[in-house]
Amino acid sequence: MCALRRARGSVLVIFLLLHSATSFYLPGLAPVSFCEPGSVQSTIEMFVNRLDSVESVLPYEYKAFDFCTIDSEKRPSENLGQVLFGERIEPSPYKFEFKKKQECKHVCTKAYDTTNAQDKGRLDFLKKGMLLNYQHHWIVDNMPVTWCYDVEDGQKFCNPGFPIGCYVNEAGRPKDACVVNSEFNDKDTFYFFNHVDITIHYHVVENEGTGARLRTTTLAPDCTGGPMDLSNKFSGEFKIAYTYSVQFVEDKNIRWASRWDYILESMPHTNIQWFSIMNSLVIVLFLSGMVAMIMLRTLHKDIARYNQIDSVEDAQEEFGWKLVHGDVFRPPRKGMLLSVFLGSGTQIFLMTFVTLFFACLGFLSPANRGALMTCAVVLWVLLGTPAGYVAARFYKSFGGEKWKTNVLLTCFLCPGVVFADFFVMNLILWGEGSSAAMPFGTLVAILALWFCISVPLTFIGAYFGFKKTGIEHPVRTNQIPRQIPEQSFYTKPLPGIVMGGILPFGCIFIQLFFILNSIWSHQMYYMFGFLFLVFIILVITCSEATILLCYFHLCAEDYHWQWRSFLTSGFTAVYFLIYAIHYFFSKLQITGLASTILYFGYTMIMALIFFLFTGTIGFFACFWFVTKIYSVVKVD
Repeated sequence: MCALRRARGSVLVIFLLLHSATSFYLPGLAPVSFCEPGSVQSTIEMFVNRLDSVESVLPYEYKAFDFCTIDSEKRPSENLGQVLFGERIEPSPYKFEFKKKQECKHVCTKAYDTTNAQDKGRLDFLKKGMLLNYQHHWIVDNMPVTWCYDVEDGQKFCNPGFPIGCYVNEAGRPKDACVVNSEFNDKDTFYFFNHVDITIHYHVVENEGTGARLRTTTLAPDCTGGPMDLSNKFSGEFKIAYTYSVQFVEDKNIRWASRWDYILESMPHTNIQWFSIMNSLVIVLFLSGMVAMIMLRTLHKDIARYNQIDSVEDAQEEFGWKLVHGDVFRPPRKGMLLSVFLGSGTQIFLMTFVTLFFACLGFLSPANRGALMTCAVVLWVLLGTPAGYVAARFYKSFGGEKWKTNVLLTCFLCPGVVFADFFVMNLILWGEGSSAAMPFGTLVAILALWFCISVPLTFIGAYFGFKKTGIEHPVRTNQIPRQIPEQSFYTKPLPGIVMGGILPFGCIFIQLFFILNSIWSHQMYYMFGFLFLVFIILVITCSEATILLCYFHLCAEDYHWQWRSFLTSGFTAVYFLIYAIHYFFSKLQITGLASTILYFGYTMIMALIFFLFTGTIGFFACFWFVTKIYSVVKVD
């Protein structure tokens, strides 16, 4: 009963081999040597990961679907990032001996009686998994088992996973994987992919005797018989026999260093129009250059003209940004909240920069599962000191005196909102029995990292921030605030803030599509070099766009620039939220109330983090700009 054998596709697996002892490999990525049966390293183990679907946000553990399992072996340890992403790697009964061919190897048989409530529940859950197109995720020597099949124009697509089965509806229309085989044509019928054929390609390692590097695996039908099907109206006893076949073929073409290439090159987002991406980058760089040229040229003329003024009478006749020099450094309203946002934003900015830097070096590649999230969480915890220092320093410069409240809000306000949202999402995952639900022990560990490491480090940073003298401004602040004249439409706060986020969002929306695909469509993301480039462009664009609008507002004699600069670049997060909503309704096929709540719950967390990140960039850029221009002109 081989439902998958006639599907036009292949399961491909690449293995690692040990090279020279003097070679350097990233942590956890050292190759393994496999030898013929009878040697120490001849058994090839396969591990199983959680199952997920593009139609549901809820991943489930492998054993939740009543597949063949093995309980005698200890499951591999998982890092924090894997737990946060809901990965549950377990040993499986699928084991191979190097170079040993096996045909129709029986793994186990699962029996169901629809008259029994427990059996019917397990079978119904399996049917639900096929209806929602849940995918297996198998791992062999740290490489995903991939299902490759032909697509348009003779190209081949390799999916890092393969379906547990498919369904043909009552109208006779095949759904998902059923379209690849014309034999799947019975109406209102489920087809089980209970058998897989694996062909492992390998090549002998030079200077290592019989040692070999196992590289790729393809499907080759070995078993006989038609696809295993089950009518949706069936009642009675039903059995599913899980089997596999494996054979080994020597191939000298692909090396260990390029073992991921066949997966990455076949994925859709690697073939998306690179011309469009580069065109967007060129446009963003061009606009950034124009903004910089306009600012430098305009300010050069203004500063030269103001420095030529010799009399107070002439100065009084002037208008523009010089007239507000006595109010430009006046403390903003809600200075406590702004300083807390700046501290949290600094923490997020440094965390993002360092994480992307290590990702560019290859330490956080897809092969190192969970490393990206683990690195980000650990860095956030350790960067509490800069957060406390920045928040305290600016709060003191704003004239604040409630330093205890400032430190506590820096420690708990933004992280508390994120944790509360995450905890509610986790309760939903617990209620749905999803593998993405964080265990209680891990939840306690995260709270321990927060309270025992991040909070003390934030207090240390705040201590040094309050201990130092306040930030010295180049001009004195008048005691009586200057009246702000009536503003035109484009210099009013809301239009300027709305316009300010357009340009930064324009430089990231293409990359944002790839990131959302990797999160919600379960595609691999590996273009960290390009992401780091977009990160730098985003920082430059946020800074220049905010500085430009800040200059216009100062020329209109509106000196309330602190909050406006933060919100101008921070409004990029609103465009991100709008795009995420558009992505949900136009690109995803997510169904169910729980999955919808989870999608928007996690999206709100990402939007908040992005708001703090971009807002902090805009504020610091404007702070530097305002300090600079008022320190180089003569103010009477």
